[in-house]
Amino acid sequence: MSDEVQPGFVRLRLDLSYDGTAFSGWAKQAGGRRTVQGEVEDALRTVTRSRDTYELTVAGRTDAGVHARGQVAHVDLPETVWREHHEKLLKRLAGRLPRDVRVWALREAPSGFNARFAAIWRRYVYRVTDNPGGVDPLLRNHVLWHDWALDVDAMEAAAKTLVGEHDFAAYAKKREGATTIREILDFGVRRHADGIVEIEVRADAFCHNQVRSMVGALLFVGDGHRGVEWPRKVLDARVRDSAVHVVRPHGLTLEEVGYPPDDQLAERQLQARRVRGRVH
Repeated sequence: MSDEVQPGFVRLRLDLSYDGTAFSGWAKQAGGRRTVQGEVEDALRTVTRSRDTYELTVAGRTDAGVHARGQVAHVDLPETVWREHHEKLLKRLAGRLPRDVRVWALREAPSGFNARFAAIWRRYVYRVTDNPGGVDPLLRNHVLWHDWALDVDAMEAAAKTLVGEHDFAAYAKKREGATTIREILDFGVRRHADGIVEIEVRADAFCHNQVRSMVGALLFVGDGHRGVEWPRKVLDARVRDSAVHVVRPHGLTLEEVGYPPDDQLAERQLQARRVRGRVH
């Protein structure tokens, strides 16, 4: 369970963002599909003139079409490579990476840091509009159009019933051997002046498809097809409900990842590894 950095290597933290539209998700896949991890690792290998590919570990493995504004990853580089390239590495990555992914910060990570296991929460926002005319063409890859008027107050009330630690089996794609228990720290809905509705959720971690399933349930409440109490009834049933739709991925953005103070990183990492199946 140890995550010690190997002798002769240095761990780096990367803060990055990407438009997920043209990516088949974060994680590398067989078959040559384009992924965020693949693009960043290729760029890192190229700009450091390395023969080896240094693998990234990420805070949240986003699915195909999902965006990120505040993604965090780490990579272990040989100290010799870091010393040679660190002053110009960020700018060189900017010149090598495609325009739909950016690394904004790259620095030595504190002791005990692990982008995935040291994280204490992830914050996502799903954006949707019920504008009768549809979505602003400039936002079409980031905002879902819902063609029924939405009652944001009802959606907010329903969201609050899902806050806390629960078994989210009814909203998750079950993975063999993994628990579906998660703790939602905050869940809220607001409408901005431009009419865009933001559904924001923060949790210790999320199951596969959990956020998009919960958003689907809230949209049914917002447009009047279900009552405010329905999402919680679905949760308590602990089985997938065919009425809960997994909404399209393009409205979802990973906005931020939270970490404890540096002196608590190692302990947090150990805690997360003890419940490995809970971390996504």
